[in-house]
Amino acid sequence: MEILTGNELTSGATVYLDKANNWVEHLQAARLFAKEEVAERDAALAATKAGGRVISLEIEEVTLEQGVITPKRLRERIRAAGPTAPLTLNGEIYDRQHLGEDGHVSI
Repeated sequence: MEILTGNELTSGATVYLDKANNWVEHLQAARLFAKEEVAERDAALAATKAGGRVISLEIEEVTLEQGVITPKRLRERIRAAGPTAPLTLNGEIYDRQHLGEDGHVSI
């Protein structure tokens, strides 16, 4: 199984394509693509690239065990868990920006 992941351009947040073709911040909401769904996956990638809002797109292999999506690559498991260090500017800790209501990708 595979998922689509990337980074939201404005905030840098790690995002995942969900079943409604919206980009969301929660790995467990990601749409699972079966190996035979290559055309659907590639259409979603093309639509996202055309929109320019989500960058650094990746196709990630995952497993589904007891309803829990787990990325196979360590890098993606780290990205899914969130930043390993808080963003600090001038001694203040900032929360990242989050996706707005327009996280939809038309296919």
